[in-house]
Amino acid sequence: MQLTHLGHSTVLVETSGLRVLIDPGNFSDAWHGLTDLDAILVTHLHPDHVDPANVPALLTANPQARVLVEPGVIDAVSLERAEPLTADTSISLGGVTVAAVGGLHAVIHRDIPRIGNVGLVVSGEGEPTFYHPGDSLSEAPSGVDVLGVPAYGPWAAMKETVDFAREVGAPQGFPIHDGLLNERGWGLVFGRITDMTPCKLIDLRGKGCWTPA
Repeated sequence: MQLTHLGHSTVLVETSGLRVLIDPGNFSDAWHGLTDLDAILVTHLHPDHVDPANVPALLTANPQARVLVEPGVIDAVSLERAEPLTADTSISLGGVTVAAVGGLHAVIHRDIPRIGNVGLVVSGEGEPTFYHPGDSLSEAPSGVDVLGVPAYGPWAAMKETVDFAREVGAPQGFPIHDGLLNERGWGLVFGRITDMTPCKLIDLRGKGCWTPA
Protein backbone atom coordinates (compact mmCIF):
# COMPACT_ATOMS: atom_id res chain seq x y z
CA MET A 1 0.00 0.00 0.00
CA GLN A 2 1.10 3.53 -0.81
CA LEU A 3 -0.63 6.58 0.66
CA THR A 4 -0.36 10.17 -0.54
CA HIS A 5 -1.85 13.03 1.47
CA LEU A 6 -2.94 15.58 -1.11
CA GLY A 7 -4.02 18.23 1.38
CA HIS A 8 -6.71 18.55 4.05
CA SER A 9 -8.85 15.38 3.79
CA THR A 10 -7.81 14.26 0.30
CA VAL A 11 -5.91 10.96 0.26
CA LEU A 12 -4.77 8.83 -2.66
CA VAL A 13 -4.62 5.13 -1.78
CA GLU A 14 -2.68 2.82 -4.10
CA THR A 15 -3.07 -0.81 -3.14
CA SER A 16 -3.55 -4.19 -4.80
CA GLY A 17 -2.90 -2.58 -8.18
CA LEU A 18 -5.69 0.00 -7.80
CA ARG A 19 -5.74 3.78 -7.36
CA VAL A 20 -8.46 5.07 -5.05
CA LEU A 21 -8.98 8.77 -4.32
CA ILE A 22 -10.82 9.81 -1.15
CA ASP A 23 -12.49 13.20 -0.54
CA PRO A 24 -11.34 15.53 -3.34
CA GLY A 25 -12.36 18.77 -1.61
CA ASN A 26 -11.86 22.48 -2.16
CA PHE A 27 -9.19 22.99 0.51
CA SER A 28 -6.67 21.39 -1.84
CA ASP A 29 -5.87 21.47 -5.54
CA ALA A 30 -3.13 18.82 -5.55
CA TRP A 31 -5.65 16.26 -6.83
CA HIS A 32 -6.61 18.34 -9.86
CA GLY A 33 -5.54 16.58 -13.03
CA LEU A 34 -5.20 13.10 -11.54
CA THR A 35 -5.81 10.28 -14.01
CA ASP A 36 -5.82 6.48 -14.01
CA LEU A 37 -8.08 6.36 -10.96
CA ASP A 38 -10.09 3.21 -10.34
CA ALA A 39 -12.43 4.76 -7.78
CA ILE A 40 -13.37 8.13 -6.29
CA LEU A 41 -14.88 7.97 -2.79
CA VAL A 42 -16.63 10.75 -0.86
CA THR A 43 -17.39 10.58 2.86
CA HIS A 44 -19.95 13.42 2.94
CA LEU A 45 -21.28 16.47 1.15
CA HIS A 46 -19.27 19.35 2.66
CA PRO A 47 -17.24 21.12 -0.05
CA ASP A 48 -13.93 20.59 1.73
CA HIS A 49 -14.56 16.88 1.01
CA VAL A 50 -16.17 17.12 -2.42
CA ASP A 51 -15.44 20.22 -4.48
CA PRO A 52 -18.52 20.91 -6.65
CA ALA A 53 -16.56 23.21 -8.96
CA ASN A 54 -13.71 20.84 -9.85
CA VAL A 55 -14.81 17.24 -9.21
CA PRO A 56 -16.83 17.05 -12.47
CA ALA A 57 -13.60 17.58 -14.43
CA LEU A 58 -11.96 14.84 -12.37
CA LEU A 59 -14.75 12.45 -13.34
CA THR A 60 -14.36 13.40 -17.01
CA ALA A 61 -10.61 12.71 -16.82
CA ASN A 62 -11.27 9.31 -15.20
CA PRO A 63 -14.18 7.76 -17.12
CA GLN A 64 -13.30 4.29 -15.87
CA ALA A 65 -13.46 5.23 -12.19
CA ARG A 66 -16.37 4.18 -10.01
CA VAL A 67 -17.78 7.09 -8.03
CA LEU A 68 -19.02 5.97 -4.60
CA VAL A 69 -20.44 8.59 -2.26
CA GLU A 70 -22.36 8.98 0.98
CA PRO A 71 -26.01 9.03 -0.19
CA GLY A 72 -26.61 12.68 0.74
CA VAL A 73 -23.93 13.75 -1.74
CA ILE A 74 -26.02 12.62 -4.70
CA ASP A 75 -28.74 15.20 -4.07
CA ALA A 76 -26.32 17.99 -3.12
CA VAL A 77 -23.63 17.79 -5.80
CA SER A 78 -24.00 17.14 -9.51
CA LEU A 79 -21.81 14.09 -10.13
CA GLU A 80 -22.29 11.86 -13.13
CA ARG A 81 -22.51 8.12 -12.43
CA ALA A 82 -22.32 8.56 -8.64
CA GLU A 83 -23.42 5.51 -6.66
CA PRO A 84 -24.60 5.61 -3.04
CA LEU A 85 -22.34 4.07 -0.44
CA THR A 86 -24.38 3.52 2.69
CA ALA A 87 -23.17 2.83 6.21
CA ASP A 88 -22.66 -0.79 7.24
CA THR A 89 -22.12 -1.95 3.67
CA SER A 90 -18.99 -2.88 1.74
CA ILE A 91 -18.05 -2.99 -1.92
CA SER A 92 -15.32 -4.78 -3.82
CA LEU A 93 -13.07 -3.01 -6.30
CA GLY A 94 -11.03 -5.80 -7.81
CA GLY A 95 -8.72 -6.88 -5.01
CA VAL A 96 -9.72 -3.98 -2.74
CA THR A 97 -12.59 -3.93 -0.25
CA VAL A 98 -14.10 -0.66 0.95
CA ALA A 99 -16.29 -0.90 4.06
CA ALA A 100 -18.46 2.08 5.03
CA VAL A 101 -19.00 2.68 8.74
CA GLY A 102 -20.84 5.19 10.89
CA GLY A 103 -23.57 7.11 9.12
CA LEU A 104 -23.68 10.58 10.71
CA HIS A 105 -21.42 13.61 10.69
CA ALA A 106 -20.15 14.74 14.09
CA VAL A 107 -22.20 17.37 15.88
CA ILE A 108 -21.03 20.90 15.01
CA HIS A 109 -23.68 22.60 17.16
CA ARG A 110 -27.09 21.51 18.40
CA ASP A 111 -28.69 24.17 16.16
CA ILE A 112 -27.05 22.83 12.99
CA PRO A 113 -28.81 19.80 11.48
CA ARG A 114 -26.60 16.75 11.14
CA ILE A 115 -25.84 15.29 7.74
CA GLY A 116 -24.64 11.87 6.66
CA ASN A 117 -21.02 10.74 6.88
CA VAL A 118 -19.44 7.40 6.15
CA GLY A 119 -16.01 6.45 7.41
CA LEU A 120 -14.07 4.38 4.87
CA VAL A 121 -12.04 1.28 5.70
CA VAL A 122 -9.87 0.33 2.71
CA SER A 123 -8.19 -3.07 2.68
CA GLY A 124 -6.57 -5.50 0.29
CA GLU A 125 -5.37 -9.03 0.92
CA GLY A 126 -1.85 -9.00 2.31
CA GLU A 127 -1.84 -5.19 2.55
CA PRO A 128 -2.31 -2.81 5.50
CA THR A 129 -5.82 -1.59 6.28
CA PHE A 130 -6.40 2.18 6.08
CA TYR A 131 -9.21 4.04 7.83
CA HIS A 132 -10.43 7.49 6.73
CA PRO A 133 -13.19 8.57 9.12
CA GLY A 134 -14.40 11.63 7.24
CA ASP A 135 -15.89 14.07 9.77
CA SER A 136 -16.78 11.71 12.59
CA LEU A 137 -14.98 10.17 15.52
CA SER A 138 -17.81 7.85 16.54
CA GLU A 139 -16.66 4.63 14.87
CA ALA A 140 -13.54 2.66 15.75
CA PRO A 141 -13.37 -0.37 13.44
CA SER A 142 -11.06 -3.20 14.40
CA GLY A 143 -7.98 -4.28 12.49
CA VAL A 144 -6.90 -0.81 11.32
CA ASP A 145 -3.18 -0.53 10.56
CA VAL A 146 -3.05 3.08 9.36
CA LEU A 147 -5.34 5.87 10.59
CA GLY A 148 -6.11 9.20 9.00
CA VAL A 149 -6.44 11.34 12.14
CA PRO A 150 -8.64 14.43 11.75
CA ALA A 151 -6.39 17.13 13.18
CA TYR A 152 -8.96 19.87 13.58
CA GLY A 153 -12.57 20.68 12.76
CA PRO A 154 -15.29 22.86 14.25
CA TRP A 155 -16.90 19.59 15.34
CA ALA A 156 -13.98 18.14 17.33
CA ALA A 157 -11.92 18.75 20.46
CA MET A 158 -8.48 17.47 21.36
CA LYS A 159 -9.84 15.21 24.11
CA GLU A 160 -12.16 13.52 21.61
CA THR A 161 -9.43 13.08 19.03
CA VAL A 162 -7.07 11.49 21.55
CA ASP A 163 -9.76 9.07 22.73
CA PHE A 164 -10.65 8.24 19.12
CA ALA A 165 -7.04 7.40 18.21
CA ARG A 166 -6.72 5.30 21.36
CA GLU A 167 -9.89 3.37 20.59
CA VAL A 168 -8.93 2.64 16.99
CA GLY A 169 -5.50 1.55 18.17
CA ALA A 170 -3.75 1.79 14.81
CA PRO A 171 0.05 1.71 15.19
CA GLN A 172 0.62 4.24 12.39
CA GLY A 173 -1.18 7.23 10.95
CA PHE A 174 -0.99 10.77 9.65
CA PRO A 175 -2.96 13.97 10.22
CA ILE A 176 -5.79 14.79 7.82
CA HIS A 177 -8.45 17.52 7.97
CA ASP A 178 -5.68 19.99 8.79
CA GLY A 179 -6.52 22.78 6.37
CA LEU A 180 -7.66 25.17 9.10
CA LEU A 181 -4.50 24.86 11.20
CA ASN A 182 -1.41 27.03 11.17
CA GLU A 183 1.99 25.48 11.79
CA ARG A 184 1.81 25.85 15.55
CA GLY A 185 -1.62 24.27 15.78
CA TRP A 186 -0.59 21.43 13.50
CA GLY A 187 2.48 20.73 15.61
CA LEU A 188 0.43 20.74 18.81
CA VAL A 189 -1.97 18.11 17.49
CA PHE A 190 0.85 16.03 16.01
CA GLY A 191 2.68 15.97 19.33
CA ARG A 192 -0.34 15.20 21.49
CA ILE A 193 -1.57 12.32 19.35
CA THR A 194 1.91 10.83 19.07
CA ASP A 195 2.60 11.16 22.81
CA MET A 196 -0.80 10.11 24.15
CA THR A 197 -2.00 7.34 21.83
CA PRO A 198 -0.63 4.13 20.26
CA CYS A 199 -0.63 5.86 16.87
CA LYS A 200 2.77 7.01 15.67
CA LEU A 201 2.07 9.88 13.31
CA ILE A 202 3.98 10.58 10.10
CA ASP A 203 4.22 14.02 8.51
CA LEU A 204 3.13 13.47 4.90
CA ARG A 205 2.71 17.11 3.92
CA GLY A 206 4.34 17.55 0.53
CA LYS A 207 6.21 14.25 0.90
CA GLY A 208 4.65 12.29 -1.96
CA CYS A 209 3.62 8.68 -1.53
CA TRP A 210 4.37 6.80 1.67
CA THR A 211 4.56 3.03 2.14
CA PRO A 212 3.47 2.01 5.66
CA ALA A 213 5.61 -0.55 7.42
